[in-house]
Amino acid sequence: MRRPTPRKAPKAQSKPEYFPPERVLTRTLPPGLAGEREFEQYHFLNFDFSQTSLAGYLFSECRFENCNLAGTSLANTSLQNIAFDGCKLLGLPFEACRDMLFSVHFDRCQLDYASFSGRVMPNTRFVECSLREANFTQADLTGAVFQNCQLDRAVFLHTHLNGADFRTAENVVLEPELNELKNARFALLSLPGLLIKHGLLVG
Repeated sequence: MRRPTPRKAPKAQSKPEYFPPERVLTRTLPPGLAGEREFEQYHFLNFDFSQTSLAGYLFSECRFENCNLAGTSLANTSLQNIAFDGCKLLGLPFEACRDMLFSVHFDRCQLDYASFSGRVMPNTRFVECSLREANFTQADLTGAVFQNCQLDRAVFLHTHLNGADFRTAENVVLEPELNELKNARFALLSLPGLLIKHGLLVG
């Protein structure tokens, strides 16, 4: 019986960089956009979405910069190539988002207690983020990068971490027997006594 060929993780999408001037918004939506639920190529600056509902909204090729989304409802929300920069995303349930075309980038964000349980997000980059007690149970983080991130008490359980890069992450604690870690990279001091035993790459 022929074995199926393993699927390669899709390449990471480039972060959205261009936004039409009329779609660069600060603090509040203009009256003309009141009631809109679909946003493409918008740059949101200094918005406070905390404790609000974005359930059912569609965001595509957007950037949230210095925004507060703590406690926001993301039920069936579409996040299609979305960049979060300097945002408060405390406790956000990303697993509630729509699966189709889900793609996110995180730079300098507060993601403590956020949940990515079961989320398929290969090659996702977390740069200088706080991920204390974040939940990655059964997530697909193949090729993900945790650059200068704080991972104190973050949960990795049955998580796909093949090729993931933890070399500059702090307080990484996980069980190699309970996760997929082929070619994952760790700093020598991250998991003392485990790297040689499990054949992980160092450096």
